[in-house]
Amino acid sequence: MTTATMTTTKWGLDKAHSEIQFKAKHMMITNVTGGFKDYDATIETEGEDFNTTQIRFTAATASVSTGSDQRDGHLKAEDFFNVEKFPELTFVSTNVTKTGEGKYILTGDMTIRDVTKQITLDVVFEGKVVDPWGNTKYGFTLNGKLSRKEFGLIWNVVTEAGGILVSDDVKIEASVQIAKAG
Repeated sequence: MTTATMTTTKWGLDKAHSEIQFKAKHMMITNVTGGFKDYDATIETEGEDFNTTQIRFTAATASVSTGSDQRDGHLKAEDFFNVEKFPELTFVSTNVTKTGEGKYILTGDMTIRDVTKQITLDVVFEGKVVDPWGNTKYGFTLNGKLSRKEFGLIWNVVTEAGGILVSDDVKIEASVQIAKAG
């Protein structure tokens, strides 16, 4: 009797057609959106079974970008990412659970500064298509949140009205396109 062995499939992140962002409330009335210009991910599955997904995501903290040079400078400083001491943040998946047709919960360890905490992300499979060059692409959206204070990002200011300048909760929103790595 022979047993079929699944092969590991490596996937590449199509960064030109993906966006990975974070959102935090400013003065509790609007969202500030940001991301990282320098990031990458390694993704592996057994065959094409996304229930077996293993992900390692890294971002260079010095590449943080929110559309404001002054805010970006503050985010790079010791109050937040402290990019000199902590040049990278990471997410490493630990579990994937299918919750419905094309829906998953992705659990993993997020490390920011020198703190590692488990977070969960809701994942939706958006579809599979063949691009004009014959490459099969898969699309996913990911959403979740984390407490920035749990990662040592505790800086804040109390406003005149008694509110806070930056929310503790930070939303994570991603729309990613992947293809088999060549």
